[in-house]
Amino acid sequence: MSRTLNKLTDPQVRAAKTEDGRQKKMADGGGLTLVVKPNSKVWWFRYRFAGKERTYSLGSYPEVSLRDAREGRDVARKLLSNHKDPVTHRRSLVAKTHKAAENTFKAVAEDWLTLQKGQLADSTIEVARRRLNNWIHPHLGNTPIGDIEPPLVLQVLRKIEAKGKHETAHRMRQRISQIYRHAISEGRATRDPASDLQGLLKSVPSRNRAAITKPDELAGLLRAIDAYAGQPTTCAALQLAPLLFLRPGELRQAKWPEIDLKNRVWIIPGTRMKGTQKAKRAGQIPDHIIPLADQAVEILTPLQQLTGHRPFVFEGLRPGRPISENTINTALKSMGYDGETMVGHGFRATASTMLHEMGWAPEIIELQLAHRQRNQVAAAYNRSARLAERASLMQQWADYLETIKNGKSVVPFRIQREA
Repeated sequence: MSRTLNKLTDPQVRAAKTEDGRQKKMADGGGLTLVVKPNSKVWWFRYRFAGKERTYSLGSYPEVSLRDAREGRDVARKLLSNHKDPVTHRRSLVAKTHKAAENTFKAVAEDWLTLQKGQLADSTIEVARRRLNNWIHPHLGNTPIGDIEPPLVLQVLRKIEAKGKHETAHRMRQRISQIYRHAISEGRATRDPASDLQGLLKSVPSRNRAAITKPDELAGLLRAIDAYAGQPTTCAALQLAPLLFLRPGELRQAKWPEIDLKNRVWIIPGTRMKGTQKAKRAGQIPDHIIPLADQAVEILTPLQQLTGHRPFVFEGLRPGRPISENTINTALKSMGYDGETMVGHGFRATASTMLHEMGWAPEIIELQLAHRQRNQVAAAYNRSARLAERASLMQQWADYLETIKNGKSVVPFRIQREA
């Protein structure tokens, strides 16, 4: 006479205890067993596969109820009927889950950012990371990179456009493409969904940086700069900004070894000029030569007594660090010049516009602005090209600024050219 197995009940499972502190097993049928230990209760499914007896854990009680355990057993039995080992199947799923976690868009993006070290400036990498964290990762970050389709990317970029950030939307599409090219090269993706979106984003509205280009308004700004009461290095940087019309980063990160006050020249190494890190390492960015007018030397000479014993000309409040990238704009705002009126980069537009109006040759202005030339041979030649004319331009420009600042009548430039 066959023995009938009584199935477990919820009260039995709940009340189950060990006997004399020893492990006890309570069978439910179909290979499902509750293993009662002194401090826990665990569900096991016992089965045979390929001639060997195996144990498949279904979890602990009460987290896994009797009903849940029976469902887990039934799933495992179905795998066995399809000639699949439940233990091996679960390990495979766990491995796939880990792999998917490693291949989320955010994980691949971080790998790409790490590889850009030395290829892009640290500040550029941080801006890219910040924008990805703000705009992209909340929507795509946890999605496996191979599962992202063009409509989803476009939907995310449209959200950026809706906030009026058109340039950011375009830059994010470019960054996403770069991340996908990296993923494709490593076999973590097969196509770039962002490449299909070219031409679908709204064009970036043209907007020039705020700049003053009228003599009377510029004169007022120059007087405000002279009256500005801030840190000595900030005051000096503000006074030199209109005289030298450098890019803000080139100015604020100036180092004393670059400046020769005796010979009245400042040479910024190509490695500090605008350009990609790759071009800088290849020596494709020429050094930039700035002839120093009398007024510039007068500002730099006392400053050398203050910071000349340290690397940075315009040292900030933190020793060994230059003033921050926001220092000039913050100072301008404190003087009443907001971002719609004048910014640090605007001194370049001011000089360019007014020097062109005064009749200076465009090529001389472009050389002094250090605008890139497509012809690398010409760029290398122009490193020191037409220096006499450029020195004349810088001195006459400084004299002009001093004249309008003092409210005197302006004498037209006497433009000197090399024979």
